[in-house]
Parts: sequence; C-alpha cells; structure tokens
Amino acid sequence: MTGALPSLDAAKAQAKALRAALAADGRDITHAEALELVARAHGCRDWNTFHALAGNRPHCPVALGQIVEGRYLKQPFLAEVIGVRELSEGRYEVELDLDQPVDVVTFDSFSNFRKRIRKVVGPSGRSFDTTSDGEPHLRLSL
Repeated sequence: MTGALPSLDAAKAQAKALRAALAADGRDITHAEALELVARAHGCRDWNTFHALAGNRPHCPVALGQIVEGRYLKQPFLAEVIGVRELSEGRYEVELDLDQPVDVVTFDSFSNFRKRIRKVVGPSGRSFDTTSDGEPHLRLSL
C-alpha cells in the first residue's frame, strides 16, 4: 500500500473525479471500474480489499468546524474545531478555539488563560497525556 489510505468518502470522490477526467478524454468507464482503479492506485488488490482496510481504521472523533464540548484540565468548555490532522493510525492532532478562555493554572495567586488548545487525541476523544492524578488533559464529550 502507498502510505495512509484515504477515507471511503475521499476514495469515492477520487473515483468520481477519475471517471469524469477519463470521460473528458473520450474514455467512458463505469463507476465500479473507477473504484477498482483507485483501489489499485493505493496499493490494494481490488475495491473490496480497499474498502475492508479503510473501513476498519479508527475514525477521527471530530470534524473541522464542529462545535464540541468537553473538559480541558478538568475545566468544562465549549469550542469550535479549527484544525484536524491525522498523525498516525488512531492519533489525531485537534486544534480547538474555545468559546470562553479557561484558566490552566490551579493557584489562587496566578492565572494563565487559554483560548486555543492543540492536543493529540485518540478515537475516543481523549488526549494521551494525563495530569498527575491520571485524568486526560483533554476529554471531548462525544
């Protein structure tokens, strides 16, 4: 296989674009043939193999532009997802723009407010790093 597989929706869009490009050159193929070509382009034997591999991957818990709620350093928040990037299978860098800044310091004499958060999360929406008591830094309510 050639690198990370695209999602099923992305692969279907590639097949549609391929079919349209070939049709513009005077070569008509069926949608099924286009799907097979896309699967082979990604190193799979056929569409069924591609579908099985791509369909069984962990999925990102959030989408760009989505409004999410959760807890960051044990504090509740409401935020818009302004960035999502797949780092590796099951690990996603998520950037959030919080509706209201949260204070990330627990001392009474000092504050440090954050409006944007960038964390690596798994498919469950929890960050891999934890506080000293084992609580994930970021926990998205999915």
